[in-house]
Amino acid sequence: MEKKKLDRIGELSRKSRAEGLTEAEKQEQAELRAEYIATIRANFKQTLDSIEYVDEQKQ
Repeated sequence: MEKKKLDRIGELSRKSRAEGLTEAEKQEQAELRAEYIATIRANFKQTLDSIEYVDEQKQ
C-alpha cells in the first residue's frame, strides 16, 4: 500500500477523533481501511505460504 494512502488513513483517523467526519470522508475511510486490511492479509498469507516445515527427527 502506498505511503500516501497510509498517511490519509492517519489524517482521517485524527480528524474523526477531533471533529468528526463527513459522510464522504467516512466512506473514503472505510474504503482505505478495507484496502489496508486486504494488503495485510495478502502479505501474511504470502509469509505463511513461504514457511517450510522440516521435521529433523524423521529419517
